[in-house]
Amino acid sequence: MLNLLGGLNGRQEPDWAPMSRRSFLKIGGMAAGGLSLSSLLSLEARAKTGSSNKSVINIFLPGGPSHLDSFDLKPNAPIEVRGEFKPINTNVPGIQICELFPKMAKMMDKFAIIRSIFDSEGHHDGYQCMTGRTHKEMKPAGGWPTFGAFVSKLQGQCGLGVPPNLSLMYPSSTRTWGDPYGAGYVGPAHAPMTLVDRDPLQKPQGMTLKGISLERLRDRTSLLKSMDTFRRDSDQSGAMDGVDRYGQQAMDILTTSKLVEALDLSKEDPKVLERYGSNDVTYQRDGAPRMVRNFLVARRLVEAGARVVSMNYSRWDWHGGDGMNFPSSRVEFPMLDQALTALVTDLHERGLDKDVTVVMWGEFGRTPKINNMNSRDHWPAATFAVLAGGGLKTGQVIGATDKIGGHVTERPVMFQEVFATLYHRLGIDVRTATVDDPQGRPQYLVDSGVEPLRELL
Repeated sequence: MLNLLGGLNGRQEPDWAPMSRRSFLKIGGMAAGGLSLSSLLSLEARAKTGSSNKSVINIFLPGGPSHLDSFDLKPNAPIEVRGEFKPINTNVPGIQICELFPKMAKMMDKFAIIRSIFDSEGHHDGYQCMTGRTHKEMKPAGGWPTFGAFVSKLQGQCGLGVPPNLSLMYPSSTRTWGDPYGAGYVGPAHAPMTLVDRDPLQKPQGMTLKGISLERLRDRTSLLKSMDTFRRDSDQSGAMDGVDRYGQQAMDILTTSKLVEALDLSKEDPKVLERYGSNDVTYQRDGAPRMVRNFLVARRLVEAGARVVSMNYSRWDWHGGDGMNFPSSRVEFPMLDQALTALVTDLHERGLDKDVTVVMWGEFGRTPKINNMNSRDHWPAATFAVLAGGGLKTGQVIGATDKIGGHVTERPVMFQEVFATLYHRLGIDVRTATVDDPQGRPQYLVDSGVEPLRELL
């Protein structure tokens, strides 16, 4: 499998030993259901290729972040409900958010908050945030594809060297918090290419490509120069004419600098890099590390041509014996505030705010009543999503919950409606777009009657 892994605060591991051209070419055997990279590309060629370069960054907060302590505070509720944090005004009159998100408050006009997602299944995993589906509903043969897999199937690759569906989801001890989920019935050609991993010591490894460090990949004299020479000689001799065209595409992915350059944060303006803060590579128990600079990596990946980048960030399940809901929030919220606002600022400064949509959410919300360990338990009846970019109508709140944040009272929103909105921003009409399942039956991307959120368009 192709694994490209981010090192500590963007630093990379030392160079590896030299390797032969033959060994390099064998990198093309990316395992995914027993298929080589060229085979995967061959399957992917059956997709309809669009010309759009619009993209989505899907940020999953594993564990169920508290809506009541972040973006739907209830300052007038009883003390056992309202918690320890105060709401603050934002630059949009009438919208208040938690005091621990001061950077976001200053640019609320660039965000939209949905406070009324009501249909969480209540499972402790990212399945709904990756597919819009629930585990209990009937699945087609092969299973439901993720959002990124559908996009890969329908729109294909944007350009050479960067696959359309990429994952920055760190594997976690709670497996379902780090699972990007697969391509379902559309097949492994459209599964997310995973760019991160963890070693037995539970620390992110250095960036490697089948044992080749990033430094090795950047070394034009010892690797890319020899490959360029090989390709030029082969082209002149006509040898490449007999190579399957998907093998050539595989070679393009493996030899182009686009993916490597996008992952290499040393290429970034130091001032921009600093804006995101510093990574904390420590795994948050059974969750993901606080890799704030992966928000920047995601921006660089979509800028390089990825259509969908999914990522998980930290761990948000704070209701057990540790009683860590409020102490943890004091650590997590400011780091998230910095990383998310840096990403959205970047998109606007680089003219990407109309083309790149950002969505951030978790699997469910938290109980209105604080438990006897000064924390909040699981609460699927109400949760939130934060969106930005994509040419959406921002600077607004959609929906509302009751006076204690327990149930939705205005504009109930389903996960699938958010996905319908994301598809729409990519140029995919959910009313007409279908993908055939293994039995040849056309399957819609969302359920009948589900429409994009009109408030955002």
